[in-house]
Amino acid sequence: MVTAPAAPTALVRFADAGDLYVTWRWTHALDSPGVTVIPRAQVTDAMAALTAARPGAPDGHLAAYATELGLAARLARTLVPYGLALNLHQYLQRGVRPLLRIQPAPSIARVPWELLALDSDPEIRLLEVADVSALAPASVVHAPARVRRPWRAGRELPLVAVLDPRVPGFGPGSRLGSVLGPVDPGAPLVRRLAEHARAGRLRLPVPGEAASLFRRADTDRDWLSAALRAGASRLLYTGHVTAADPAAGSSEDARLHLSCPATLPGHAPALRGHRPLAAKDLLLDPARWPMPGRVALIACESGGDPRFADALGLTSATLHAGAELVTATRWPLPTDHALALAGADPAARPLQEAIRAIDTAHESEDPVRALAGWQRERLTAWRRERTIEHAPLLWGAFTTTTG
Repeated sequence: MVTAPAAPTALVRFADAGDLYVTWRWTHALDSPGVTVIPRAQVTDAMAALTAARPGAPDGHLAAYATELGLAARLARTLVPYGLALNLHQYLQRGVRPLLRIQPAPSIARVPWELLALDSDPEIRLLEVADVSALAPASVVHAPARVRRPWRAGRELPLVAVLDPRVPGFGPGSRLGSVLGPVDPGAPLVRRLAEHARAGRLRLPVPGEAASLFRRADTDRDWLSAALRAGASRLLYTGHVTAADPAAGSSEDARLHLSCPATLPGHAPALRGHRPLAAKDLLLDPARWPMPGRVALIACESGGDPRFADALGLTSATLHAGAELVTATRWPLPTDHALALAGADPAARPLQEAIRAIDTAHESEDPVRALAGWQRERLTAWRRERTIEHAPLLWGAFTTTTG
C-alpha cells in the first residue's frame, strides 16, 4: 500500500495581549517561525463588522453574496499575515494544498477562517488554498488525565447517534424544541443511517428502523453513558447546546440538551422538567462518558471554547474524555424551517445535508480534508446560485478541532 505524502502543515496561533499577536510555524521548518502584531483597533473594527453580519441570522450579511464576500476580504486583510499569505500563494502556484491548524484568541473566536477571501484575488477563499482545522489548547491535549481513543483502533465499532432528542418540559416549537422538524423516512440522511444499521454499525436505542432515531424521549445521560461504555467508533449529536456566557468566564457551563429529566443528578441547574448535561459533568467524570475517537456536535455554538481564556467547554471536555477530533459550530445554526422562511426552496434540507456530510467525513481517513471538500462544493453552489439555502450561514459555521 502506497501512503500519500503528508501535506505541509502550519501551526498558526493568535494571542490577545493588548494588540493581537500572531505566530506561525511550518512543521517541516520549525526553526523559521513567522511573527507579527495586528493593532487592536484594526481587530476591533473587523470583529465589529463580523458581529454586525450576525452569523446565524438569515437576514445578515452572510446571506447575500456581495456583502459576504466583502466581509470575507476585510477579515483576511486584517487577520492573515503577509508572510503567511505569501507562503500559501507559493503552495498554490505549485498545486499543493497545505493544512492550517489555527488556534484563535478569544477576541477572534468566531472568525470563519475557511471563508476568508485572499487579497491576491478576492474570489479565492482560504478553503480553496488550504484545508483548515482548529488547534486544541496544549493544556487540553497534554492533560495528564486525558485518555485518547484513536479512531482507527475502534473504527469497526458502532456509531452512537443522538438526533434531535425530545427535551423534557419543552414542546416542538419552543426554544429547546425540534431542530429538524418532521424527517422523511426516505430522506438521504435517513438512508445514510440505514446503511450503517444494515452494516451493524449503528447503535439503536431499541431495535427498529433508522428513522426511529429522531425525536426520541429516552436518550438521556444514562443511556448515552451506557452506549459509549459499550464501545463506539463515533458520536453524532444533533440538537440543542446552550453556550456558556464569556462574560461569566466559566466555559465549563456550556450545556448539551439530551432527554434528561430534572430528577437526574448533574452540575447544571434544572430547566422546567429538564437537567442539561454540562461540560463540567464530562470533565469531572470522563469515565462515565468515554468519548470515541471522533465526535460531531451539530448544535448552536457547540464549539464556543475559543471564546474563553480557559477553554473548558464541550469541545475540550470531549477531547479530554477521549476524542481525538471534534466537529462543532462557531455560531447559532439556522434550521431548515428558518431558511425556508427566509426564502429557501421549501424542499431543500440544508441542515440535514450538513449532518450527512459531516457523518460521511467522519467515516473517512482524513475527516478534515473530507469536510473541506464538502465546504468547497458548498462554496461553488454559493457562487453559482447565490440563494439562501447555499449561503455560508450554515456550512461556514463548522470547525473541526484536533488534538
